[in-house]
Amino acid sequence: MLNFIYWPISAILWFWHKVVSFVISPDSGVSWVLAIVLLTFTIRALLVKPTVNQMRSVRRMQEFQPHMEEIRKKYANDQQKMMEETRKLQKEMGVNPIAGCIPMLVQIPVFIGLFHVLRSFNRTGTGTGQLGLSVEQNRATANYIFNPDDVQSFLDARLFGVPLSAYISMPKEMYEAFGGGFTQINIISVAAPLILIIVVATHMNARLSVDRQKARIASGKQKPAANSQMQMQTDMMNRMMLWFMPLTILFTGVLWHIGLLFYMVSNNIWTFFQQRAVFAKMDAEEEAELAAKKESKRATAPKPGQRPDNPKRKGNKRKN
Repeated sequence: MLNFIYWPISAILWFWHKVVSFVISPDSGVSWVLAIVLLTFTIRALLVKPTVNQMRSVRRMQEFQPHMEEIRKKYANDQQKMMEETRKLQKEMGVNPIAGCIPMLVQIPVFIGLFHVLRSFNRTGTGTGQLGLSVEQNRATANYIFNPDDVQSFLDARLFGVPLSAYISMPKEMYEAFGGGFTQINIISVAAPLILIIVVATHMNARLSVDRQKARIASGKQKPAANSQMQMQTDMMNRMMLWFMPLTILFTGVLWHIGLLFYMVSNNIWTFFQQRAVFAKMDAEEEAELAAKKESKRATAPKPGQRPDNPKRKGNKRKN
């Protein structure tokens, strides 16, 4: 059903593994990890422009809210008119609520796709979504764009003695697909530090965004929530970003493959640097807009000693 996600993800991973293999052994765990990291950076690079557009949309939404409050009050008893005026205002101000969701909406299927592709290198399990193949059948069966030789290369690849498709809660009967030679303790020793890095990095990246929001409100660059209900919603979203998401990762990390954990680590590294670059770009754009507005007011203001131009007064003189 989701083949339109799985095939492109496997193709990008395959491409980067072939590229890395010119330098590092294709059967090395490092070559597969680098392929996963480069896949992550490829996806995030494609999302840079939508992310910048998202930030611009967020800023316009902040300017849009006060006008929206006026419309709600003015047309409180006329829902149809309220909708018409809202759409009109969105068009005038260039606000597109959907644009702000695109980067996140794209990353969700990428995460699901990579999870499935990495999981499908080992189909010896009998649980949900598993095929119950024998070890020999599994090694001789292609995995989307990966041919049987690629499958065997991935299954044999190790990082600190642990297969990249292993995860903490993996049933022990599935260990044989990788030829054994490792224990759950070995998996935990590799996975646990990665999970903790992801949890801390997710929290710190969220902290950067929340702190910037508070600083902008304190400096007057951003207006606070229009009412207590909107403030409660903002506070709840901030708490989810700061605490709920990291804790979710902490408790679900036992289900994530080693390879997927490297995807999350590299994703957070990209986010760390991208946020700083995008925030700097947004601040520069905002300063340029403010400077342009000041210059426009200065150009239209009357010169020192000159009376303001009053069209009504001129009209009255003509009548007299």
